[in-house]
Amino acid sequence: MNLKNLLISLTLISISIFSFTSCDSKLKPAVGNEDEIYVFADSTEFEAVEGSLLQVFGKIIYTPQPEKLFSLNRQNLEKLQKYKNKKNIIFVAPLNSGSQTSKFISKYLDTNVVELVENDSEYVFNKYGLWAADQLVMFLTSPSLEQLNRNILEGHEDLLYYFQNISNKRLFKSVYNAKYEKKEIEAELLRDHGWIIYVQADFQLALNDPDDNFVWLRRAPNSDIERWIFVHWIDNASPEFLEPDSIYKERNRITKKYLRTADESSYVMISDYYMTTHEVNFNDRYALMTQGLWKMEDETMGGPFINYTFFDEKTKRIYMIDGSVYAPKYYKKKIIQQVNVILRSFMTEDELTADKIEDLLDELD
Repeated sequence: MNLKNLLISLTLISISIFSFTSCDSKLKPAVGNEDEIYVFADSTEFEAVEGSLLQVFGKIIYTPQPEKLFSLNRQNLEKLQKYKNKKNIIFVAPLNSGSQTSKFISKYLDTNVVELVENDSEYVFNKYGLWAADQLVMFLTSPSLEQLNRNILEGHEDLLYYFQNISNKRLFKSVYNAKYEKKEIEAELLRDHGWIIYVQADFQLALNDPDDNFVWLRRAPNSDIERWIFVHWIDNASPEFLEPDSIYKERNRITKKYLRTADESSYVMISDYYMTTHEVNFNDRYALMTQGLWKMEDETMGGPFINYTFFDEKTKRIYMIDGSVYAPKYYKKKIIQQVNVILRSFMTEDELTADKIEDLLDELD
């Protein structure tokens, strides 16, 4: 599959054909923990699919502590009124099994959709903002428990994406604050390099090296919780660069040069443990996302990082957008997610409106 077709494919799987958005703008915001999913299922049916759901949503990530992506909280349908304002909800049951949950799911499926389920053509249906703003309610159903388990496991990437994507959107709303945005730094990056990234008030521009196309933003250096973001790009590049070994080699080169201890005795490098790289849609671009652990070469420090690398057709550049966390006293899953949503605010000049460009450049007057 070529890059164009793969990008189209990645875009299509990000949207369920049967997803609906609430038109009620008066809904109160959804509540609850970002990493908790309330699952409504009859006890015997839940027992049959619990293993598959845990394999998808209870996946362990290492930061380096083991942390679950999501926890599942199973509830009976009778308690729906109590929990219907939660951020993440799943209803799961076989179609026409006779259970309460199965009957409830059937109320939301029209005749055409039921036919697709019966033919095992579709099994997941999303409703956004059903009972609360920024809420995802997912319906999982299939003709039988056996098929339902198979569909959950085979569609694990899509299912996980739906909840991670809306979680990132909710989190960006909480992170973004125009009042405390450092527009003067964003304007400098736009003027000098032709791209921007959202800069929170407590981030500092630690390094801006145009000779090696490298920008480093740091938050709270020498504190209990440090975050840093770097953007690196390669001019006159080719999409052939987009393969894991090239990304690892280039990242290690850059961090060895710039991310060093004060006395120059050690530097940041990629750890050999718990690293994954896979294809993603990064703001409508084909990209490779690498998640793993960084460490100091002398093994004195470490933590999680996330990296997006993609080819920009307009500028013929390879962009590497990278974020890291150092927080040895804390669990880091939520912190690295906050860094992730900032990384996804990256935009090239070509993606900005003329008004946005003018507004930013006015900061330099």
